[in-house]
Amino acid sequence: MIKHAFFLGVLLIGLAAQAQWETLKCTGTVSARHECAAAIVGNHYYLMGGRGSRPVNRLNVQTQVWDSVAPMPLMMHHFQTVVVGKDIYVMGAFTGGYPHEKPVENIWIFNTTTNAWRKGAAIPAERLRGAAGVVVYQQKIYVVAGIIDGHYDGHVAWFDEYDPATNKWRVLPDAPHSRDHFQGAVVGNKLVVAGGRRSSAKTNEVFTLTESAVDVFDFKKNIWTTLPEADSIPTARAGCTAIVAGHLVGVIGGESGKQATAHQELEWFNTKTMHWQRGAMLNIGRHGTQAAVWKNNIIVGAGSAKRGGGPELADVEMIPLQR
Repeated sequence: MIKHAFFLGVLLIGLAAQAQWETLKCTGTVSARHECAAAIVGNHYYLMGGRGSRPVNRLNVQTQVWDSVAPMPLMMHHFQTVVVGKDIYVMGAFTGGYPHEKPVENIWIFNTTTNAWRKGAAIPAERLRGAAGVVVYQQKIYVVAGIIDGHYDGHVAWFDEYDPATNKWRVLPDAPHSRDHFQGAVVGNKLVVAGGRRSSAKTNEVFTLTESAVDVFDFKKNIWTTLPEADSIPTARAGCTAIVAGHLVGVIGGESGKQATAHQELEWFNTKTMHWQRGAMLNIGRHGTQAAVWKNNIIVGAGSAKRGGGPELADVEMIPLQR
């Protein structure tokens, strides 16, 4: 059984209390990695991608046992997965090495029933980018912002819709700010975009051009808004991951030019009050990975413990959320 940490006060997200992160005592084999992604399907946390050659590892969260279920079809990194049914979708990813990583030209889909990959539709050539935010809203997939030329140049504010049922793309209004190295989150009818940066190896400013502004897209009204400066993300960082808990978006971890170690912050954005508050700090800072929600718990593993490429992590942390 997973041990739940002691609750420490009231968390203003419609959850009963704030807990502390617990590092799980997992067994089995898992590959350390960063610039990777993950997803929860059923009781399994799927960890995939990252720089280099890494298999798809699967953690049974109930038994805390890792196994390896499939190779990657190609090296893919810097992406945010989304789940549609039993399928995990990968788009807005990079392949290749720093600083001129190339956008992956097709959607790739991992079926968690067969543990097999299939190659999906080609992404329109004029909309290719990586390190983008990717979310699902009403069974359609949305890709926001990103960067065209690896870490070098070409950050964009693009916003696109992809319908898996019809295999059709649609270009939507640009976001107010270009950014890369972040993850999006959907609460109700709103997409929240927080964190990220404008990576620029071209000007030797890979880590420093972080974006503090919070952009929100209203799917019903089809408009973007930017929050007042007072409600910008408290800790500007990129390489962070985002989850949804009730009406709150949690932004976890990341990296910035302000510190050599990866960020430990968990900060909650309340979509009712449109304000931020601080949550429990990770046990170890990490960036370049993806958290997920499993049975009122946040789970996050892998990533890098320092700004840039290492050391790569393989551990998993979890924090309970009691609704």
